[in-house]
Amino acid sequence: MLREGRITRRMLTKVSAAAVIACAGVAEAFAPSSLPSLRSSPANSRAAISSLSMEDPRTKATDTNYGLQKNKAGNVWVPQRARPRRNRKNEGIRSMTRENEVKPSNLIYPLFFHTKDENEPIPSMPGCERHTFDSVLKEVGEAVAEGVSNVILFPKVPDELKTNSADECYNDEGMVPEMISRIKDKYGGQVNVWTDVALDPYSDQGHDGMVSSDKRGDGGMGRIMNDETVDQLCRQVVAQAKAGADVVAPSDMMDGRIGAVRDALDYNGFTDVSCVAYTAKYASAFYGPFRDALDSAPRESSNAPPNKKTYQMDPANSREALIECALDAAEGADMLMVKPGMPYLDIIKLLKDNSNLPISAYHVSGEYAMMKAAVERGWLDEEQAVLEALLCFKRAGADAILTYYAKDAARWMNK
Repeated sequence: MLREGRITRRMLTKVSAAAVIACAGVAEAFAPSSLPSLRSSPANSRAAISSLSMEDPRTKATDTNYGLQKNKAGNVWVPQRARPRRNRKNEGIRSMTRENEVKPSNLIYPLFFHTKDENEPIPSMPGCERHTFDSVLKEVGEAVAEGVSNVILFPKVPDELKTNSADECYNDEGMVPEMISRIKDKYGGQVNVWTDVALDPYSDQGHDGMVSSDKRGDGGMGRIMNDETVDQLCRQVVAQAKAGADVVAPSDMMDGRIGAVRDALDYNGFTDVSCVAYTAKYASAFYGPFRDALDSAPRESSNAPPNKKTYQMDPANSREALIECALDAAEGADMLMVKPGMPYLDIIKLLKDNSNLPISAYHVSGEYAMMKAAVERGWLDEEQAVLEALLCFKRAGADAILTYYAKDAARWMNK
């Protein structure tokens, strides 16, 4: 009912027609002002050309079949004063006029980790692993050496610790607090440690929030309990801040959670801990490999909803993102995030144009997996494609980019 976007065949026809008209308008705008418009019929175009004085050097054709002209030296000449290619003619000019640039300092490096003694590859995310605690420390060091000074932690929680209330999320001696402490002990202020704030890694239902026992939710399933979940999130961020987290990033999409989390941090003395809101997190099909990595997909049970559509945003909607943006900013968010990234560049631009807060983008697991698959088949040059993708985020308005390519991309930028 509230869906804003829908594509129809009639829309595509209108778009095609509009594109033709727009192209014609651009061509006319760049044509010399002294030349008449050639947008009429071929007969009228020939009449217009023949009406010009042939003494004008711009009308002297070198080949009447093509209508090209000669300059004073007798060389072929297209009489266009504005030539955008002049600002592309060499690297010195290109680099001087370049509008956007991605640096290692713009990147956030996500790391999966578990309690096992060996790293485990993630089949749907080639090149990514579930790291041991020691391996995380090694990865952080390598990233810092390349100029990446922000990392975010995602724990693969053992199944026996998972419950619907996700109480393990605020265990002061749990996986995340321990990992934060070890990173800060080793690297101190060289790196900012971000944490994911949501219940799904700790939930036996696979949801970002607690699931009600009643059947009053969407499709006759249990409801995702908003306020009860926010209460747990407040406990979670305080535990993370105690361990030394620099940035907490609520990704749960519960209403009111940014203000509640900010108040919980401030009340407990953590006024310097930043809060990055997942402002526009869509119910996307691009999260599959991430859920493989953490085993955090919604469970098939008698009560849990089969998807996250009652709290994550509808991919058809853009204006709704402005509502979330205004709420998160008013509740004290320090930065706003859009997730996924590449398919939602319009949303990044929308938030950039409507907020003075920094904007971050999440280059999600499905996007990463698609690029890796194309690279493995020899269809893409990995380095060039990745750096171009990251530049697209920056051009759209992202100040920070969370990407699984962070360490590799930084190395490519630095070489």
